Amino acid sequence: MRTATLGPAQRAESLAGMAERELDVLVVGAGVVGAGTALDAVTRGLSTGLVEARDWASGTSSRSSKLIHGGLRYLEMLDFALVREALKERGLLLERLAPHLVKPVPFLYPLQHAVWERLYAGSGVALYDVMSMARGHGRGLPLHRHLTRRHALRVAPCLKKDALVGALQYYDAQVDDARFVAVLVRTAASYGAKVANRARVTGFLREGERVVGATVRDVESGAEYQVRAKQIVNATGVWTDDTQAMVGERGQFHVRASKGVHLVVPRDRINSTTGLILRTEKSVLFVIPWGRHWIIGTTDTDWDLDKAHPAASSADIDYLLQHVNSVLAVPLGRDDVEGVYAGLRPLLAGESDATSKLSREHTVAHPAPGLVVVAGGKYTTYRVMAKDAVDEAVHGLDMRVADCVTEDVPLLGAEGYRAMWNARARIAAEAGLHVVRVEHLLNRYGTAAQEVLDLIAGDPSLGAPLPGADDYLRAEVVYAASHEGARHLDDVLTRRTRISIETFDRGTRSAREAAQLMAPVLGWDKGQVEREVAHYEKRVEAERESQRQPDDLTADAARLGAPDIVPL
Repeated sequence: MRTATLGPAQRAESLAGMAERELDVLVVGAGVVGAGTALDAVTRGLSTGLVEARDWASGTSSRSSKLIHGGLRYLEMLDFALVREALKERGLLLERLAPHLVKPVPFLYPLQHAVWERLYAGSGVALYDVMSMARGHGRGLPLHRHLTRRHALRVAPCLKKDALVGALQYYDAQVDDARFVAVLVRTAASYGAKVANRARVTGFLREGERVVGATVRDVESGAEYQVRAKQIVNATGVWTDDTQAMVGERGQFHVRASKGVHLVVPRDRINSTTGLILRTEKSVLFVIPWGRHWIIGTTDTDWDLDKAHPAASSADIDYLLQHVNSVLAVPLGRDDVEGVYAGLRPLLAGESDATSKLSREHTVAHPAPGLVVVAGGKYTTYRVMAKDAVDEAVHGLDMRVADCVTEDVPLLGAEGYRAMWNARARIAAEAGLHVVRVEHLLNRYGTAAQEVLDLIAGDPSLGAPLPGADDYLRAEVVYAASHEGARHLDDVLTRRTRISIETFDRGTRSAREAAQLMAPVLGWDKGQVEREVAHYEKRVEAERESQRQPDDLTADAARLGAPDIVPL
């Protein structure tokens, strides 16, 4: 497979190429489902385009709990089909498709009742393991185990002694969600898909009742392109209804947004060797290991305000702190919170008034000839959603099309990853880096880490850590702009890296140097560097202000105080 480089030149070529000749499939929206759909379509031999109004994964797909999981709580809802499907996908990602990005993570479930709860919860977790193994994709994870209170407190000394009578420990998996999407997009491009971010669909082209293409505006230059396609797939998540409105057709279903807020705290604030899963009155709360940090989440509340930048309010933060502190021997305070992020789940509307009870199943529809809509679902099952969307699109193509092959298509960086991991000490010695740095690169880029190391070989100064964000190398900023389609400073600090949520200053100390590293790749002058830094600082301040507000309305108003588009 040829490695795709998504720099400025490639983006311009993709936009021009999409407008040059009719595509078989145009995918609108580059979250995890849209990116997966593009990969599915192109690997069936279809000429494929992918456009995204902002950045890859800039919506829901960069703001999840970062878990790849079967959905243990869906067993309680007796949704066995969804859990079975998700467990299969978890296994494929861990073992075959993305072992460099998807990693096992342990969770401890504290028990409050000695007998009935151990039996009830234990039966559920046992079934979870059995369902995973039955699909032949669960062998990469340890089986669950029952722990006494003493043993549980050795594993998680952070817990109050009276918060549990014993515990269960089981395994799921986690992923850097935004990085995963960027890799999906690059993988699709490697197989020949034409991809462009900051390319907004402003309308659809019609011939009679048939949708035959889309008008796409380059948000950076203002140029407009007429992109014709035999089939268009609308994979815009929480924006599904808005996109449908451009067609002038009533949707066959509606998508309702549920806000999920997460906190990030330093690893030393919670003394534990395992993640935690806690029951709340509405759902569950996760405490998830995340490098040198913990992610605590999530909330689950209806949201009908700005979809681009859902805001976390002071009440959201208090809710999460209150629930996690109910079991912690040393409680967390506001000063312990490094980062806060909020995302919107796209839930299919009409099944229940409570968003936590809305279905995580997905739906595919063909509301007009030439237009397919895919919505709902969960991150873990993106590949199944993509397959179903392309299967539906194929019905409208007057040609024989191969079946889905993505179950056997490793993502960029996966092929040879384990061999490269085994050679990490030698690679580190040759590169003049500490082996921990090479491990970091391998777990972010897989075998594509060699491309980052090549940048360092050409300019050894890029092997130094980025000021204010010691976990990341300067080379990673350059690579994000030259190879991964990053167009703005926010793309790098928020999604290509996670500096915006992993540092107390939210990335402002790193902003100037990162912008200066991006400048030569993207052709920025000093004025653009200043605009990028100023825009990012305003964004951070608007987010901080929103998190001081008491409710959603005031938080949303505060967050909208920062401009959305960086001026060029």
